[in-house]
Amino acid sequence: MKDFSATYQGYLTGVLHWETWDRLRTRIVQAGEPWYLYAVGHGVPAAPLSLAPLSAALDELDALLRRDHDESYFGIGYTDDLDAPTLVKIYDPNNLGSSCGSSGRAIPPGWILCRMPPEPIATDVPLPAGRRRWWQELRRRLAMGETA
Repeated sequence: MKDFSATYQGYLTGVLHWETWDRLRTRIVQAGEPWYLYAVGHGVPAAPLSLAPLSAALDELDALLRRDHDESYFGIGYTDDLDAPTLVKIYDPNNLGSSCGSSGRAIPPGWILCRMPPEPIATDVPLPAGRRRWWQELRRRLAMGETA
């Protein structure tokens, strides 16, 4: 298993197009392996998601991204491997910051999908109440087994 920090900070490929995002999500689900879904700023998950909750969470995340990132391109995700991913960073479309880094502060991703246990990512970015409620509701539904 890869090391989280090395993979997180290593070379990642941009997920530029919605079609690529769709293929990546399909690969993740079809692999049938558990994945951690870490919403940065909400605490590190203790356990990975099994297939049904993972698929449901990816569907919910996709719906949120399509609604809030109403662009013809995706461009807010990065992965270590498009064909056999073990880590995917997804930036929150409502908190992209400066892509060139000229603001002087690094903006963490909104969500991290990974096969290995994630480590805490420091963030001083305030979590909007709507995002916090969305994540809490998704976690509640997944914990209750509501995957549809």
